[in-house]
Amino acid sequence: MASLSVGELQEMEVDRRGESEESGDDETRRRSINGDVDPNQPNTTSKEESPVDMDTITLDPEEEDVDLVHCRIGKIEGLEVLQKAKTLSLRQNLIKKIENLDSLSSLRELDLYDNQIRKLENLHNLTQLELLDVSFNLLRKVEGLEQLTRLKKAFLLHNKISQIANLEHLAVLEMLELGSNRIRVIENLDTMSSLQSLFLGTNKITKLQNLDALHNLTVLSIQSNRITKIEGLQNLVNLRELYLSHNGVEVIEGLENNKKLTTLDIAANRVKKIENISHLTELQEFWMNDNQIDNWSDLDELKNAKSLETVYLERNPLQKDPQYRRKIMLALPTVRQIDATFIRF
Repeated sequence: MASLSVGELQEMEVDRRGESEESGDDETRRRSINGDVDPNQPNTTSKEESPVDMDTITLDPEEEDVDLVHCRIGKIEGLEVLQKAKTLSLRQNLIKKIENLDSLSSLRELDLYDNQIRKLENLHNLTQLELLDVSFNLLRKVEGLEQLTRLKKAFLLHNKISQIANLEHLAVLEMLELGSNRIRVIENLDTMSSLQSLFLGTNKITKLQNLDALHNLTVLSIQSNRITKIEGLQNLVNLRELYLSHNGVEVIEGLENNKKLTTLDIAANRVKKIENISHLTELQEFWMNDNQIDNWSDLDELKNAKSLETVYLERNPLQKDPQYRRKIMLALPTVRQIDATFIRF
């Protein structure tokens, strides 16, 4: 396999930043809201394996956290003994259908990451569920969640979903991960006022719209789509992290009301000038690499951000200047990291 260049590795690093990394990260999946799921990673389960008989798997009726990861389970059955289970992980198996879970009414978390599931179904009895992960499956639509009114986190990363729909009853949902699907329009989010994190990276979205009801949103990731204009964010007054890398944005605009932003990622777009962000005084990280910035005076837009620590400007015309790093340090004295390198004092 050909090795990746440093530039390619850094580009991958940038592209991952705004993805929900709770799904797929075994160690931190219940604590992190911004981790390391790569939507391009291959499924780790070999789909040529033969399913095992559930009778060969020993289940502890007293266990509250049940871990059945990569056990070659082909069918969900025989779990009725797990009456005390609060979390059930069935990730990386050979499951084709969600079934036979009705008796597990105490479940708080259900993890079906990396299986062969084609439909969200038979979840109506799991009314206590707070976290559902069905990432890396074969889903084509969001459905069957009507009774999950306590759901706080839904991970549907890397499926074949083409529309945001059937979520209106999830009034307390705080995190929604729909990255790496086939979505073209942001829609049907009007009732989701509790939503805090929305991940829509690697879809086919062309416009930022229909976000007005998300007053509590703090993280919005829409990397690797087809966005050409920053707009529709005026009601997101609590937004703290905005990830727009790998789109077709040409002008930095439309952020007048987003004064709480601490992270702004507009890497790998078509921006020629840093402008319209002097009011973002709480900014801590600014990602603008792989654009067309060529004027050092543009950095004046960042001088009001007294807590700015990280700036990415590599692969802009500015980087050709032999004094590239020195000039950034002089213009922005609070910065501690330029591109991928920390500043040494």
